[in-house]
Amino acid sequence: MKVIDMHCDTIYEINRIQKEGNNIDLRDNHLNISLKKMQQGDYLLQNFAMFTPLKQVEDPVDHVFHLMDTFYQEIDKNNDLIEVVYSYDDICRNIKNHKMSALLTLEEGAVVRDDLAYLRNYYRLGVRMITLNWNYINGIGYPNFDMNDERHGYHCCDNENGLTDFGIQYVQECERLGIIIDVSHLSDAGFYDVLKYTNQPFVASHSNARAICNHARNLSDDMIQKLAQRGGVMGINFASDFLKENGDISRVSSMVEHIQHIREIAGVDCIGLGTDFDGIPQNLELKDASYMPQLYQALKDAKFSEEDIEKIFYKNVLRVYQNVLKR
Repeated sequence: MKVIDMHCDTIYEINRIQKEGNNIDLRDNHLNISLKKMQQGDYLLQNFAMFTPLKQVEDPVDHVFHLMDTFYQEIDKNNDLIEVVYSYDDICRNIKNHKMSALLTLEEGAVVRDDLAYLRNYYRLGVRMITLNWNYINGIGYPNFDMNDERHGYHCCDNENGLTDFGIQYVQECERLGIIIDVSHLSDAGFYDVLKYTNQPFVASHSNARAICNHARNLSDDMIQKLAQRGGVMGINFASDFLKENGDISRVSSMVEHIQHIREIAGVDCIGLGTDFDGIPQNLELKDASYMPQLYQALKDAKFSEEDIEKIFYKNVLRVYQNVLKR
């Protein structure tokens, strides 16, 4: 079964390890994601997030540019197996040529210094999806969990603070350019602002169902239904904390439970995969990309049809890319 994964932090990890003076590359490594593991898991496409912990780096723009350089160097070294894609047509070309695809994304949209010229230049450099914020308030909007605010816990949802005025301009410019808007980490109020001020499908690249695991990083039933009505997709996150409250291990059975709930309330067409590999604790039943067939088998055992599993594993996300990625 082909796989599209909407989120991983592998490039951040590779860059960090290389800066420490250690040898590591994308082709074969000890991380959750390597090209060899992706081949074993039958990957069609991997979104590679340029993760920027906004308040933990001296210069966020410099940080993300170095991550992007690492990304392109790794893809260039391995272009016998994988190529960067900028449009739906590029993905189709790679499928025809029996190559995997890499999509460049940002996790932390505020690496633009409150200037849309930076956003347009990120697009020119290949960025095709942006997670609007991480766990910090930024110039775009507010997260559900703010690492700078000790009053907010992981289960505190922000229903008051959404997109800023600049954030509204930002998402509208993303839509004009053909950058997929990602609302994972965004406050509940921000989610509804994206819904209000945009028209195209958007995604929650690595978020689960709050009704199954009451975590602020997950989506409420109403948010899931609104996302589905817009034609968007949410990616099942493999982190144990987002699958089961006080979960000790990230279990496949919990993933199936979330998928069953989402299908029941909103239909199967809004479900995708967003593993968060290399950005989450390693208490995983699905230890890396090569283990994806186990999730396929679990869904088969849960009486999901082959057609529905294809939608969950790659076709739903591919539909969004076809709708949004212009060139």
